[in-house]
Amino acid sequence: MAREAKYRAAMQITFPAARRVRLPEVTLEVHEAGSGPAVVMCHGFPELAYSWRYQVNALAAAGFRAIAPDQRGYAWSDAPTRVEDYSLDHLCDDMAHLLDALGIERAVFAGHDWGGFVSWGMTVRHPDRCLGAIGVNTPYMAFPTTEQLRAVFKDDEKLYILWFQQPGVAESVLDKNPRLVFEKMMRRATGPAAGLLFRGDMPQDANPFRRLEALQPMGETLLTAEELGVYTRAFENSGFFGPVSWYRNADKDKRVMPELGVTKLTLPCLMVTASWDAALPPQAAAPMRALCSDLEIHEIACGHWTQQEQPAALTRAMLSWLRRKVTA
Repeated sequence: MAREAKYRAAMQITFPAARRVRLPEVTLEVHEAGSGPAVVMCHGFPELAYSWRYQVNALAAAGFRAIAPDQRGYAWSDAPTRVEDYSLDHLCDDMAHLLDALGIERAVFAGHDWGGFVSWGMTVRHPDRCLGAIGVNTPYMAFPTTEQLRAVFKDDEKLYILWFQQPGVAESVLDKNPRLVFEKMMRRATGPAAGLLFRGDMPQDANPFRRLEALQPMGETLLTAEELGVYTRAFENSGFFGPVSWYRNADKDKRVMPELGVTKLTLPCLMVTASWDAALPPQAAAPMRALCSDLEIHEIACGHWTQQEQPAALTRAMLSWLRRKVTA
């Protein structure tokens, strides 16, 4: 209880307090502020609703109903014990049920990193609930299958997504010291990435998670001591089983949502790319031009943690698009 109290005290400095919202399968902690057209912001890995703290406050002040849930498996939201309960259909259905619980007919869905697959997934699984979609770093595409990844990375230990596949392996390492994950990984990029996945045509060791203690941090510190404490306490509570189990459904996701990244979208779409994100580079969004009939692409000079590295730039891009594309 002391850990949770400290977590909530730190959150309330800059972020709306959470309320628990009961859905058919799980109960989620949801942070929201403001009124007007709804914008639901889906976080990535290993993140929290808190990653959207700057955007929640700014969107609310600008006349939108800003909503950021801690998704299943994270922080103090419910964490099912079966791997298959973290597949993309469950994650998208949670967001549709969240709209039901909040009395909202339709919303814009914004997603960063893994949350981007949720926001884009909503456009094909629940298109009637979507006013528009925003991808931050993550373009509209299918999540790669393990077969596709192993065609490039022959050793599962050299790619974090493949290393995550075996239940019990990744969480046994990451649960030992959650603070270290954020101290080492959540850093501010200051220029072009050195090549997380490739150097030339050769895949590199793209699994920093298994060797965090020996990892030399790259980039400037991004989080204050208070912010680091929020992430640390949340993952000390939830552990990493739920978050890494999202990745363990990569092959199932292809079966249950084969239309993702294939179906052409006609609703308004905003894609915000990050110049220095080595895992999700701007060029990954290029195929969207043929798939999205109402698309705007905006590039921000930052690394992977866009909402926190360049909060003002991202907020400006989102608000400019929302004001032109979304009405009550």
